[in-house]
Amino acid sequence: MTAVEEKPTRLIKGPGMLLVWFYGVMVVGAVSRSAFQISTEFDRAPLAYSLSAVAGVVYGFITFTLIRGGETARRAALVCCAAELAGVLLVGTWTLVDHSAFPDTTVWSYYGAGYVFIPVLLPISAMYWLRRARRAAVTP
Repeated sequence: MTAVEEKPTRLIKGPGMLLVWFYGVMVVGAVSRSAFQISTEFDRAPLAYSLSAVAGVVYGFITFTLIRGGETARRAALVCCAAELAGVLLVGTWTLVDHSAFPDTTVWSYYGAGYVFIPVLLPISAMYWLRRARRAAVTP
């Protein structure tokens, strides 16, 4: 077997499986909530509902990369988790500073308070796991 044909290293063993489960739940929550809100009351808070949809797509991509495995997927997931964390911190701070900016909450409003702060804790946990998974893959 050549290096090109090797099976990607699994990222979803141990705690990685829990991350996939949490990201999967967040995909369902964010996508279903934003789809309903966009289809029924988009004119009420277009920015908030669009951000929730973007969050759902980001969660979906991270879930896919974790399941896919391999070094390229691990790096892509790491970049997405960093972008996700930046988004949560930006939107969370924005909602605290200017309450009127979001007439309705997003997944990332108030650092994910409506989702038990999972949106702020999940990318931190995932980045830790992905860095640890890289070290484990490098160390024989």
